[in-house]
Amino acid sequence: MFFCASLYKSIHNIKKQILPLQKFGKMVKIILKSGKDEAARRFHPWIFSGAVKKIYGTPAEGDMVEVFDNKDNFLGSGHYQDGSIAVRIVSFEQTNFDYNFWLKKIQDAYTYRQNCGIINNQDFNVYRLIHAESDGLPGLIVDFYNGHAVIQAHSIGMHRQIQVFSQALKEIYGEELKSVYDKSNDTLPRFYETQNSFIYQRIDKCIVSEYGHHFNIDFIEGQKTGFFIDQRENRRLLNHYVKGKNVLNTFCYSGGFSIYALKAGAALVHSVDSSKKAIQLTEDNILLNEMQGLNHKSFVSDTLDFIKNTEEKYDVIILDPPAYAKHREVKHNAVQGYKRLNAEAIEKINSGGILFTFSCSQVVDMNLFKSTVIAAAIKTGRKTRIIHQLTQAPDHPVNAFHPESEYLKGLVLYIE
Repeated sequence: MFFCASLYKSIHNIKKQILPLQKFGKMVKIILKSGKDEAARRFHPWIFSGAVKKIYGTPAEGDMVEVFDNKDNFLGSGHYQDGSIAVRIVSFEQTNFDYNFWLKKIQDAYTYRQNCGIINNQDFNVYRLIHAESDGLPGLIVDFYNGHAVIQAHSIGMHRQIQVFSQALKEIYGEELKSVYDKSNDTLPRFYETQNSFIYQRIDKCIVSEYGHHFNIDFIEGQKTGFFIDQRENRRLLNHYVKGKNVLNTFCYSGGFSIYALKAGAALVHSVDSSKKAIQLTEDNILLNEMQGLNHKSFVSDTLDFIKNTEEKYDVIILDPPAYAKHREVKHNAVQGYKRLNAEAIEKINSGGILFTFSCSQVVDMNLFKSTVIAAAIKTGRKTRIIHQLTQAPDHPVNAFHPESEYLKGLVLYIE
């Protein structure tokens, strides 16, 4: 009873804070150039700066604005930012952006994952709750780690609402929610002052489980929000290819693929990452899963250097590099990087070997990535078959109107 009364009071206070701030008809008005409104009509959530004809008012970074076509027809409302993407649309209908609006957005994301069997799944207790544009909340990521929510805002507009999101999470999860951590410092513009911190409760340690494997989650100092949740089903697929095999897991971070390979009966597993912190996380997870007696070894090394110089022979290689390109201007360099990396791995892998290769560069689509990997195979002269084409786990859904949200591409290759 005390919990419910406290929650009601807290929600009421949050509502009082934001209700007066975001009412349609009182926002800055942005008019698009003639012919530049088609993407918004197809519910694409990005308005590029080059499409803007006129701005009535002087919006600050993160302000809510309304977007209209050149004939004054309403298209959508969203957060303004000074960049190539001028507006990230959060609603294609005119509405008041009060607490209930944001609560419904998060509730809808929760319901989707509930209907997909992700929430309260007996096989894992770690998943992505909010996947930005795919959940109608561009610029917002929320990952759930066994009762602990990590929020990562990629836009100032979303970060301004972080207390609202925290309150909504409390309302949806109730006592299941143990803490909320804001990890937005590295994803927001430098001029915007914020610090990573707990905004609800706090914890010292977090351990999650995934298909019988256990992982320490360091969302304070670790990469992204602490774990690469999007690879869950791809890690599981690896089980079918590693029994009795020598496995090389590159860009291993906290050793996700390595743990799966060891448990599935790999004869040998080598984990490689250029980060000492990542290798320490891998070693911690080896101990957590009681696999220290198995044939595993970690290496702090650049992946390309390691593959070129190693004398070990591998039957299975995993290539899961960080994004080589975050902007279109560097796409060509990224493609060349993927080609070099895959060519080295294909050259070195044993006959009959299996290569798991990935790209998380948003500007490199599946067709381009596949063509790049095929070009690498041609360069080596080795016959190659594609066994699987992979993508992100379903808690990282792809917005049908926003193809850029299909960011993770993967191939499983058989190398003769």
